[in-house]
Amino acid sequence: MNLRRLSSGEAGFDAALAALTRYEAAQDDAVESTVRAILADVRARGDAALIEYTRRFDRAQAGSVAALEVPRAECDAALAGLPAARAQALREAAARVRRFHERQLAQSWQYVEDDGTMLGQRITPLERVGLYVPGGKAAYPSSVLMNAIPAKVAGVGELVMVSPAPGGERNSLVLAAAALAGVDRVFALGGAQAVAALAYGTESVPRVDKIVGPGNAYVAAAKRQVFGQVGIDMIAGPSEILVIGDGSTPPDWIALDLFSQAEHDEVAQALLLSPSAEYLDAVQKSIEALLPAMPRRAVIEASLSARGALVQVRDLEEACALANRIAPEHLELSVAEPEAWLPKLRNAGAIFLGRWSSEAVGDYCAGPNHVLPTAGTARFSSPLGVYDFQKRSSLIEVSRAGAATLGRVAATLAEGEGLTAHARSAEARFK
Repeated sequence: MNLRRLSSGEAGFDAALAALTRYEAAQDDAVESTVRAILADVRARGDAALIEYTRRFDRAQAGSVAALEVPRAECDAALAGLPAARAQALREAAARVRRFHERQLAQSWQYVEDDGTMLGQRITPLERVGLYVPGGKAAYPSSVLMNAIPAKVAGVGELVMVSPAPGGERNSLVLAAAALAGVDRVFALGGAQAVAALAYGTESVPRVDKIVGPGNAYVAAAKRQVFGQVGIDMIAGPSEILVIGDGSTPPDWIALDLFSQAEHDEVAQALLLSPSAEYLDAVQKSIEALLPAMPRRAVIEASLSARGALVQVRDLEEACALANRIAPEHLELSVAEPEAWLPKLRNAGAIFLGRWSSEAVGDYCAGPNHVLPTAGTARFSSPLGVYDFQKRSSLIEVSRAGAATLGRVAATLAEGEGLTAHARSAEARFK
């Protein structure tokens, strides 16, 4: 295939790059309207609505929502029944994810001023979190680990997972990951109706404080619409990878790295930036040679044709500047001395340093979270982590001496704002 080629030295480059990298998640009016109706119905009728939607959309017969709750024993059996190699890989990935996220755990703190006033910050975990996991033909045990383990490390009291089971067939790999990650309750529910159940609560499904996890357009729309009733992690766009290459990494490796994200979705994005035209040519040849053997060739080809590109830049300095402008989900710094260039990179969900660091390892088992900001939101957003499952409360204990000092400051400012009751409240403690 002839992958798009761009050069930063050509006229119109900035406009072409902006058009290529711009992604705006279109909010389909029909989807939004359908989801709005489902949310309202579940909120009004609870379990009865859930049963109807499960029969209609998942073709699963159940007399009650309670019958759709997966027993913990079934999850444990799924884990015990995994082939040895797969079970070992899942356990190793879980252990690495846990070790990394344990370092993120924030602690409460406080200090006392000279007059005895105490100020501080109290860290507490969310009480109950909902985890949405896509179901059906695709299985995403890695997403279970990446969402559930940070929540457990944070100390979340109860983790409720929902995952559709089309035709009543539950995905054993997802259930195994749930058992390993310590998920407390699992319901075979999916779609906007599952998000509604988590957001509002029903007779059988408990209301949660926050909903995390990926889903289709209906799930994304539902999360967007219930935000405010509950917290959400993010509205994620298509997968993205941007590779900065100096020619020191084998072209075949880079081609496969680009494929690794392109195979997710026809609108995923894979970009390679390099100052070497010869290297771009070599990667192009590798793409053409390796693509025919890819099982998901059609998806990869559609993705690369629509939103992929090989970009020639003046130098690595410019490559870093362009990467900051694009703010990709995944950024591979595939150069001989990555540490020298790292300080120039500010905007990326995850940065992979050096030729040996494939993005695919980050997706599964490196340890850092693979739930990352997309569509340029890495300019102001961060990967999912333990901090997403913790709350911060300010602590203020004013001493008698402090009440006089601080009260005068507060009263003066309150009078300036015309808020007399504020001023009188502060003054009452020292007059």
